[in-house]
Amino acid sequence: MKSRMWMSLVMVALVSGLFLTVSCAKKAVVSDATTTEAQAKAATEAERLEQQKIEQQKIDEQMAKEKMIKDAMAKAESNFINKDVLFAYDSSDLDATAVMLLKEKAAWLNANPSAIAIIEGHCDARGTNDYNLALGERRASVAKAYLINLGISESVLETISYGEEQSTGSTEAAYRLDRRAHFVTKP
Repeated sequence: MKSRMWMSLVMVALVSGLFLTVSCAKKAVVSDATTTEAQAKAATEAERLEQQKIEQQKIDEQMAKEKMIKDAMAKAESNFINKDVLFAYDSSDLDATAVMLLKEKAAWLNANPSAIAIIEGHCDARGTNDYNLALGERRASVAKAYLINLGISESVLETISYGEEQSTGSTEAAYRLDRRAHFVTKP
């Protein structure tokens, strides 16, 4: 029994020693300096990421603005080319709609000073070829003169008459669209 008691005492001593060893073991101490340094690095990284995000937003906004400007310029050029000045039958007089359209064309030419505009005079298929060539020239010249009066330099405007060469049909609707001054830009 004595040996059992001694054994129990030795076991109690060993277990107690183990508990003391584990509880008194050196723990790694995290200093405030290490914590502060890690926090500072994290804050700096967050600021850098936020700055990158802001810069990317600025770049995206600038690209969107440039695209809008480019699209607006393309639309304005398309309007310049695709909107014809129409004339009455056997006439080269400008009506109110033609005047408004020529003012828009003048604004586009002012915004694009390097552009050269060719004004094509067209007629419907009625009348002789010689008469229609002369009428087409008058129509182109009237449009050119109006643009010059609006301040557009004569050096950026050219005229040509096609007469009835490019007429599109023999209905009244086709005749109306054939009596025009058409604008194109020179590359």
